[in-house]
Amino acid sequence: MANSNQFDGTVNEAAGKVQDALGGLTGDLGLQAEGKLRQQAGQTQAKYGDSVDQIAEATRNDPLGALLIAAGVGFLLGKLL
Repeated sequence: MANSNQFDGTVNEAAGKVQDALGGLTGDLGLQAEGKLRQQAGQTQAKYGDSVDQIAEATRNDPLGALLIAAGVGFLLGKLL
């Protein structure tokens, strides 16, 4: 099941590829660079979406473990602050 970050990231990556290609065809280096950046941002966003899905699945499969990890992180953050 794809989440919005995966979908948006894929769309941005595809749009960046088009932008990069168009910049290459027209010789517009700025447009080409912007396209490459947009591709990278899209890939990063899609990977973030993948990570969110993996965490959600791990939480569904082992809710007690997830709860213990969350409590540990909360405790450590409390000590740091």
